[in-house]
Amino acid sequence: MAIQPLPVVVIGLLGTTLDVGKHPDRWQNWRPSVSICRQPDLVIARFELLHGKEQNALASQVRKDIASVSPETIVNLHPVQSGDPWDFEQVYETLFSFARDYPFDSDSEDYLIHITTGTHVAQICLFLLTESRHLLGRLLQSSPDRQRGGPGEIKIIDLDLSKYDRIASRFHQEQEAGVSFLKGGIETRNPGFNQLIDRIERVSIATRDPLLLMGPTGAGKSRLARRIFELKKSRHAVNGSFVDVNCATLRGESSMSALFGHVKGAFTGAAQERAGLLRTANHGVLFLDEVGELGLDEQAMLLRALEEKTFLPLGSDREAHSDFQLIAGTNRDLLSAVEDGRFREDLLARINLWTFTLPGLRDRHEDLEPNLQFELDQYAERSGARVTFNREARSRFLDFALSPAALWKGNFRDLNAAVARMATLSSGGRIAVEIVDEEINRLKTSWRSDRKRDASMKLTRVLNEKQISTLDLFDRLQLEQVVEVCAHSRSLSDAGRLLFNQSRSHRSTLNDADRLRKYLARFGLDWTTISSD
Repeated sequence: MAIQPLPVVVIGLLGTTLDVGKHPDRWQNWRPSVSICRQPDLVIARFELLHGKEQNALASQVRKDIASVSPETIVNLHPVQSGDPWDFEQVYETLFSFARDYPFDSDSEDYLIHITTGTHVAQICLFLLTESRHLLGRLLQSSPDRQRGGPGEIKIIDLDLSKYDRIASRFHQEQEAGVSFLKGGIETRNPGFNQLIDRIERVSIATRDPLLLMGPTGAGKSRLARRIFELKKSRHAVNGSFVDVNCATLRGESSMSALFGHVKGAFTGAAQERAGLLRTANHGVLFLDEVGELGLDEQAMLLRALEEKTFLPLGSDREAHSDFQLIAGTNRDLLSAVEDGRFREDLLARINLWTFTLPGLRDRHEDLEPNLQFELDQYAERSGARVTFNREARSRFLDFALSPAALWKGNFRDLNAAVARMATLSSGGRIAVEIVDEEINRLKTSWRSDRKRDASMKLTRVLNEKQISTLDLFDRLQLEQVVEVCAHSRSLSDAGRLLFNQSRSHRSTLNDADRLRKYLARFGLDWTTISSD
């Protein structure tokens, strides 16, 4: 079955000189806005014609002339703000406002941006707005042919605008606004994180390929994914919904049904058809958080949906279709999961094209203070009550937050919870030192409990149950702490310096790495085994 072409919509400016024509012999002249509607191989369903308010009469005449040569073309007139046609700022603002408010639907219509009419400034601005996808279409240029009164010619063009630094700076501002939006308006100071968000802004606007967000739990992957969607939506890059799925909550047959849908009677309890989340995300963005938790069967179907945009709902012999952009999030090492047979290598290759690793809060000390203020602002927005620290309390909390004692195991979730607790307990809208001290103790106790549990779990990953059962309790507790330190250190030497720091001043020779290596060897362990866990 042949695919039907989409209706063509032209967006262009009225030519105040070239489009003029009131006399009968006007049909002997080439008039760009009229002539493109006379093309034998181009049927225009709708023409969005922008014009100054003082050109209403000419715009109405052009609409009548287009109706006479192309009755199937609907011409919509758009009176726009008039001003100096050679003022870059004024022209850009006028066209940007139109592009921002226009209801583009690229799935149902094909847009052409006519850049023949208008001043050179207007043509440049139209080009830039098209390149940045504020105007969602292809560029169209028309020109007269040798035959007097003929329809002329049309073609797609490209322009070199590198010398227009003033306009380029406007788009730099647009990019900075996009970056700030992705960061939630937080003035982050960490250079690595700022560079990362800058790259994500560029990539997310330019492509619909899958994005993979990696990083520890609580690093902000879900929030960033939603903001990527909202940024793409504002630039007409998507027009569907944002669908957020935590794959860790999907289990068994219900997982397949939730993602891919099912038909009525597909399994016991399937009383009615279910569309599934992939179809809900059609023309939008599907965010699969903790994608490493998906089962192998779901991974296979997801791969097909990404490559072919089709899949089979449970119990159906008819393919369903969905064209979505995937953003995947994970705190797991997917390469290790591939080696262990828990993640498909071909799926990883498909979603690993654009991979961004978000750092944890402990690796962004410069951003603790601006994020602290952000959390206070968020609390005020939720509760309707403005809460602040007194000077000593703020200093006390930041000193702790930046110290080695602050583990921030839950990253921004820990910070969010800490601010919410302190703000709720504050008296008169001011967080005092006593409340800060109480919260610091609460965090330390929570992290200490988590660390003990983590240390015990790490030991079971490097020793089997039989080996652990032979250890004295003293040796087990000591070894758990050693393994925990090694797992969070960059090298054997770093771990050794931390473990033997106090006794260094009493020894004539300092070889902490060798001392630690010999200790691990007593239990059949080495640095490679522990650090790769």
